[in-house]
Amino acid sequence: MSGGELPFTEPRLTIGDGYALYRGPLADSAFHRHAAFQVAVAVCGPVVVTDAAGRRHGGAAVVVAPMARHRMDPVRQVRAFYVDPHCAFADRLRNDCGPGVSVAPRWRGLQERDLRPAGVLPSAGVDARLRAAMRALAEDRLPLERLAARVGLSPQRLRALARAQLGVPLTCWRAWRQLARAVDALGQGHSLAEAALAGGFADQAHLSRRMRELTGLTPSVVRPAVRAGGVRADRSQAPARAGRRAV
Repeated sequence: MSGGELPFTEPRLTIGDGYALYRGPLADSAFHRHAAFQVAVAVCGPVVVTDAAGRRHGGAAVVVAPMARHRMDPVRQVRAFYVDPHCAFADRLRNDCGPGVSVAPRWRGLQERDLRPAGVLPSAGVDARLRAAMRALAEDRLPLERLAARVGLSPQRLRALARAQLGVPLTCWRAWRQLARAVDALGQGHSLAEAALAGGFADQAHLSRRMRELTGLTPSVVRPAVRAGGVRADRSQAPARAGRRAV
């Protein structure tokens, strides 16, 4: 365990501005990829992540870059942070880690309080027009052509900016935002079918499949965890910021 921290007895998922934090056990996950940085910090035993080439990376803390395909070994307790690629804290991870999976012991002491100030600030490396497009995607289901026109870019240029500055295709970012809305709904006590509707998924099977593809977790794990941890770290700001939550 890090810093004398007591082990968690129940899984908890807390969602804040620019990040989310899962604390608890992890079962053996299928290969998946996030539209965010993941920082997995060991609590009981090392964190072991297998990358797309089959290489295993283990240590006290492991950072997985956005869209890096990977799976995690089962672990009794872990702190898994998911950091939006367009927030200021993501700049620190970009500067410190590579494009795939990196063993990063310097992050073993990472706590939620470290993320809160930088999670609300924009990345210095993300074009303002791209940030505007991401805000629009969080609020509207716009075709790419209309979205690009709204921010004064061609569709090709908007796609290129997203890949270069975020490491995430906009289609994946849209799915990530849909998943965030569905998780919000689960945390508010809605059924899986209602959460799927809130996120814009075809049905609960579609939601379950996309959740597993994008997080390695299933609704049976996420639903009790998000209710135990609280939908948002700061509920007083929830209505104004609900469209910009991470998962």
